[in-house]
Amino acid sequence: MSWKSLLSSLANNIKNDVKREITKNLSGQPAQSTPSSQPTPSSRPTPEPQTRVFERERSDGEWVAYFREILQSEFPQYSFRENVAVVELVGDANDEFKLYKSRPQQAYKAEWGKPYSFVLYQDGLAKGVVMLGKGHSHDSNVKYLVARMYAKKCGLPYINFYTQMPNERDYVIGRIRKFLN
Repeated sequence: MSWKSLLSSLANNIKNDVKREITKNLSGQPAQSTPSSQPTPSSRPTPEPQTRVFERERSDGEWVAYFREILQSEFPQYSFRENVAVVELVGDANDEFKLYKSRPQQAYKAEWGKPYSFVLYQDGLAKGVVMLGKGHSHDSNVKYLVARMYAKKCGLPYINFYTQMPNERDYVIGRIRKFLN
């Protein structure tokens, strides 16, 4: 196991433990026992109630539905299509560009690109793409990088969102508006 995967696994375990403890505390179940050096419950200050409960992780389909609803309600001036293949925008392209710092220029076919989660259209012309991804997909996965480069070559904003992040409604709306204006 590499150091990177070991650290990633450890970070995920810690994150899951914290989420479990928060869930227990919010549901009224007693937390795990603590050493006797901790103050007794009667001497502890009463914590203020948490105003934000952590959401459970959404499935890919739930994320798509969430973004679809935002696009429909907040961007009515645009029509959109979902899961659009890169070749539908650029044709059967085969172009050279540098995707990774450690590699020289290489040829990449448009068909190798990850289909765009959403393509926004206005007056029949593509105006931007919205791409959903997990982890570091937008920065490191070749399919995402190819899709991004072809969007750039078409002069379209590539508006990416990481689905492991909260993507609160106001943030999503503001980010899309920023790229489309």
